[in-house]
Amino acid sequence: MVDRAGIMMQQGASIAAERVYDNSNMSRSHYHPYFELYYMEEGKRLHILEDNIYQTTPGDIILFAPFIMHHSYSEDPKADFKRIVLYFTPESVEDSQVLSRLTKGSGLYHIDSKVGHYIHGMLGMILMEQANDDELHDATMKALLNLIVVSLLKKGVQENKPESQTLVSRLIDYIDTHYMEEIKLDNLADHFFVSKYYLCHEFKKYTNRTINQYINAIRILYAQQKIMDGEHNFTQIAAECGFSSCTHFGRTFKAVTGTTPSEFKASYKKKRRQKE
Repeated sequence: MVDRAGIMMQQGASIAAERVYDNSNMSRSHYHPYFELYYMEEGKRLHILEDNIYQTTPGDIILFAPFIMHHSYSEDPKADFKRIVLYFTPESVEDSQVLSRLTKGSGLYHIDSKVGHYIHGMLGMILMEQANDDELHDATMKALLNLIVVSLLKKGVQENKPESQTLVSRLIDYIDTHYMEEIKLDNLADHFFVSKYYLCHEFKKYTNRTINQYINAIRILYAQQKIMDGEHNFTQIAAECGFSSCTHFGRTFKAVTGTTPSEFKASYKKKRRQKE
């Protein structure tokens, strides 16, 4: 599946939306530097959000803040579903209090049918406005976005407890809190009192990636955040993120992101200067 809204964001859009109707599963967990609002129109989906697993049904909304690792899939790979996905940058949120709540508000939201119909209608308006290019286009997109997120925060009831706390979600939680340490599969199997084969099989089944791939992705995620903070050199970052050497860090960074740490740092500085 081609993520057209994601491509629009990569090309410089601050707000982008897309309606998707298919039965595809995400190939792997991922994250991005902007918000994602996911409105379920038809069908059911399961979502791994860091160490929690949620189920969305029609009318539900799930929010992913920037740099939050997430993954969506269906237990029935042949089951169709329909959703609207809305991406937006932190800068497109006009109120600082709203932005703060959104940044801390990743998770599943249940909304009553009246408010849900209102939000659904505004998402449809964004999809239509997206095709326009008149002088009020940007103002219209931003106004609709801010009405949507304020309505969600005011009327949405956030589900604090996940749908289920499985072996996989407990493993993800463990990795997220121990990524800076040496993590071996044998030790993980002993920790969770299961065989190494079963642990690897279950993780691959639900995330479509190996445990080592996930560990590397998490380590690189935190490395990117430290690079953007600009307070440490690459050697320090490598050590703090669980890499045995700076060479290992650079090689893994390139494999996960497609760029070297130096290229990522230069690109981030360039984008920050453009915004300033």
